[in-house]
Amino acid sequence: MSQDLSKILKSWRFDPDEVTVRIIKGDDGREKVQLRVDLGVLQMEIEGRPDGARPKGCKSWLNYYEKKQRAYDAAHPDSAAFLLEDEDCARLWREAVQYYHRYLSFWHLERYELCARDTRRNLRLFAFVRAHTEDERHKLQFDQWRPYVIMMHTRSVATPLVEKGAHRQALPVIESGMDAIRDFLDEYQQGHRADECVELVSLERWHEDILSSEERASAARPKSPIEILRKKLAAAVAAEQFEEAAQLRDEIRRINHEVRSTNDE
Repeated sequence: MSQDLSKILKSWRFDPDEVTVRIIKGDDGREKVQLRVDLGVLQMEIEGRPDGARPKGCKSWLNYYEKKQRAYDAAHPDSAAFLLEDEDCARLWREAVQYYHRYLSFWHLERYELCARDTRRNLRLFAFVRAHTEDERHKLQFDQWRPYVIMMHTRSVATPLVEKGAHRQALPVIESGMDAIRDFLDEYQQGHRADECVELVSLERWHEDILSSEERASAARPKSPIEILRKKLAAAVAAEQFEEAAQLRDEIRRINHEVRSTNDE
């Protein structure tokens, strides 16, 4: 069997201006993700670690160190806290990069639920490193990417909702992502530079666009009789037309009573 990749590379050209990715069926019968890069192809498993490895029999290095930390804490309740060594952080960094390539691929394949899964996982990794290293260099190596991963996670969760027209469900998701990025900036005393954070600005603009779209849709939506009456009531009160306002209130109460009576039957 030839080990030369030339035929694959020639049939699947690299475009530096776009992410080129596909899902193929592997020789083992399972789907694989392939990401075209300038010097070849990255092939990744869909489940587990992208490279399919099981370091020390665990699902990932993160899983291994989480177990190690829990065991250490249980065995040393009165000792110094569990800390990651330099090599530990190097392993976790290489693993985080693998997951980055895969969640980026999932995003461009519009497999949003899988993108959300992998971004959530890298955010958990960042939090683990922050909690278990005293070396600020290691913390920043990972944590500098937190706003970007928060943005990608937020988009991967909210995009399917937006596509279904479920704007009211999508907006709180985006707001949560915005709040998480603002918390990050505050942690590093950079809250005053929020308008320079491209990830936050991107989510804010998306939020505004969706909110405007929802407001336009609501305005265009046919009003129910009771909505029309409430609007007239507000106008009558504002104009101090109290007799008309009283009549409108009576009509609103009558309709509400009829609705409750119908629901009780």
